Amino acid sequence: MALRPNPTLRQRRLGTELRRMREQAGLGGSQLARELGIQPAQITQMESGKSGISVERLRTIATVCMCTNQPLIDAMANIASERGKGWWEEYRTTLTVDFLEVAELEGHAERISFCNTVYLPGLLQTKSYASAMFARLVPPLPPEEVETRTTFRLRRQEEVQTTPVRAFIHEAALRMQFGGPLVLIDQLAALLDDSERPELSIRVVPFAVDTFPGTGENLTYVEGPTPELDTVQMDVAPGTLFFDSPANLAKYRTIFSGLDATALSEEQSCDFIRSIMKEVKSTYA
Repeated sequence: MALRPNPTLRQRRLGTELRRMREQAGLGGSQLARELGIQPAQITQMESGKSGISVERLRTIATVCMCTNQPLIDAMANIASERGKGWWEEYRTTLTVDFLEVAELEGHAERISFCNTVYLPGLLQTKSYASAMFARLVPPLPPEEVETRTTFRLRRQEEVQTTPVRAFIHEAALRMQFGGPLVLIDQLAALLDDSERPELSIRVVPFAVDTFPGTGENLTYVEGPTPELDTVQMDVAPGTLFFDSPANLAKYRTIFSGLDATALSEEQSCDFIRSIMKEVKSTYA
């Protein structure tokens, strides 16, 4: 079987979980290879995501490693058996890999939670707001690339329409302007419309709270079919970071739990968004 030169995020994650399973059993790569009757290099290739793995071999590895977490094993087997390409692959030659991996992560999510402090979650942005976000970058992007990125972001929104989403949005992100006051007013109105969707929960964290829990970064917590397969995405200036270690997942679960306890209720949040929209209208009318 030919090796994958650039395994996807999901393929790499399967390899990571295979390695964790082996390490939890106290086995080295060479030991596991002997048990399976294969070369140690094949273990390395599977754990790096560069080589696929059959469902049968995955279940054999689970048996050898004495893993009894059946939901996790079944979820990993589903990943191993996946065939075909996601819609985001259409953009592989026109966008950087960060964009594709975010879409891939969302495409397999059981639930998505956002914590945004500077700008609104991409899945809730209007076209004008998203375009203004991309147009502000330094050095500036060519107009055609801004359009491509905006189109991709809107496509992401279409693809996750039925996925449950929680959005914890800080007041700072609600007030930050991208594209001017009219774009912001339209964006806030769209948030209020979106709040009517049954699968979407919008909760505001106002400046007035005593303590803002956790980090000031824009975070996305993506729940997988089992807690072990959850993933955290963090947007930073150089690009996108992904975290999936048990320690990091525990840390960010605590952060989102704190946000849940701190943020306004959904009804209060809608009233708060209306008040900001009214204020912006009166200021720039």
